[in-house]
Amino acid sequence: MAAVALRARMFAHVFTLLSLCAAGNITPDALAQSYPNRPVRLVVPYAPGGGSDITARTVGQKLADWTGQPFLIDNRPGAGSMIGTEIVARAPGDGYTLILADMPHSINSVAHARPRYDAIRDFAPITLLATAPMMWVAHPGFPANSLKELLALAKTQPGRISFGTAGIGSAPHMTYEWLRARTGLELIHVPYKGGGLVMADVLANQIPLGFNATPPSIAHVREGRLKGLAISSAQRHPLLPSVPTIIESGVSDFSVMHWYGILGPSGTPREVVTLLNGLIRKALEQPDVKERFVQLALDISPSTPEEFRRMLEADVKRWREVVKQAAIKLDS
Repeated sequence: MAAVALRARMFAHVFTLLSLCAAGNITPDALAQSYPNRPVRLVVPYAPGGGSDITARTVGQKLADWTGQPFLIDNRPGAGSMIGTEIVARAPGDGYTLILADMPHSINSVAHARPRYDAIRDFAPITLLATAPMMWVAHPGFPANSLKELLALAKTQPGRISFGTAGIGSAPHMTYEWLRARTGLELIHVPYKGGGLVMADVLANQIPLGFNATPPSIAHVREGRLKGLAISSAQRHPLLPSVPTIIESGVSDFSVMHWYGILGPSGTPREVVTLLNGLIRKALEQPDVKERFVQLALDISPSTPEEFRRMLEADVKRWREVVKQAAIKLDS
């Protein structure tokens, strides 16, 4: 009975806090009596500078401002995001360890023979944050100016042209594998430990091509430091009107959107999930956050925890089909 009464009081407190969120009256004093009452670790399973890192820092700062507790960004790159993701899967479900996950969260669970976690069972979805297309970029000195030209060039130099992604099993890597199965494109895949590192080497002409989420690459393309060859969305992006889609490049019905979302470990209390969902959705409504996301070519896409779970389930199903179609097998 005591546990039931405590749970009821906690839910009532969360309802009050969410009402404050909706009214814009969030204060550290109001939140200090409950969760969070100590720093929260927000794991980013990539190196600093990539799309996940930028997104986490933008949202995390708002949460820290409103709760009065630091949301500490913990970059844990490696193994195509599995190192950081496994840390969160094994963390206590108390709301003090979260992850800024992206598409490889669902890819890894079907592309590896011995996955280190279950993308659905081991996590508590909190909210989807945003989606973004991926983009093929090249150093200005690279001879191809579009994906169509790259496809033609690669046929004359099969297996000789290198490209970088954020890692083995990353969304760009898996999307390339799907593209390879559809077109016969044969390139040398160079995995990095984050999208920011890919951009640095393409800018320095250490590697001629990168396939990456748009956030760490869009500014370089718009300012002419890199060439945008193709984008993975169904339509051209309004911030990149000169960059054609993969569909326009001759690959019919080929559209993939990278997603970003926040999850906790399985067992995270429903009240904490509800509170975080409300706070994060409020953060996504702030004008400065909206402006930042627009600059990064991120389409804000908040969701309920239930909607996010359904999206994850559909994503796992999709990538399982791609893994089978492209005969992809990644080492664990």
